[in-house]
Amino acid sequence: MNALNALPGDLSAYGNIQGYSHYPKSVTPGLAVPAGGGLLKWYDIAEDATPVTRETCALAQRFLAAETATGRLNLKGELGFVVLHRCGADFHFLLVSSWRNANEMWETVYAKTADAPDFSLFTLPGPHRATFCVWELAAVDHERQAFVRYLFSTRDDAAKRIYLADMYQGEA
Repeated sequence: MNALNALPGDLSAYGNIQGYSHYPKSVTPGLAVPAGGGLLKWYDIAEDATPVTRETCALAQRFLAAETATGRLNLKGELGFVVLHRCGADFHFLLVSSWRNANEMWETVYAKTADAPDFSLFTLPGPHRATFCVWELAAVDHERQAFVRYLFSTRDDAAKRIYLADMYQGEA
């Protein structure tokens, strides 16, 4: 049976998005950072007219260093990536993802509002919750493909360097 044959005849009740106009953002790679015993690629995501500021990036890196120094975030020699996403004028997500158990992506989410002095753990209630937005998925999709290439490699130092250098830059 074709999956399209199982669809309802009327789709007017599904996927309706009111009051939102989508707009472009860019993904900009940064330098890899050591964190909690791991090594993470770095991505900033923002609108071109309002990029992530150097101050916010530095604050996020200091926060990440403090989280790992205290052991609240332990990356145990893992590889992964960070997404620092500027959402509007005064809100930032700091998404820390690492590869565990050979082929799983694990994530810790932090956020910062304009009135907060620093980032803090971001939690959502309930079993069905947000993961990544469409802009963040540009970096996540690239990282999935890059890590699959790494898994198919010899996984030696040269392969790790290739993985760490393989970064996405462009439209999100």
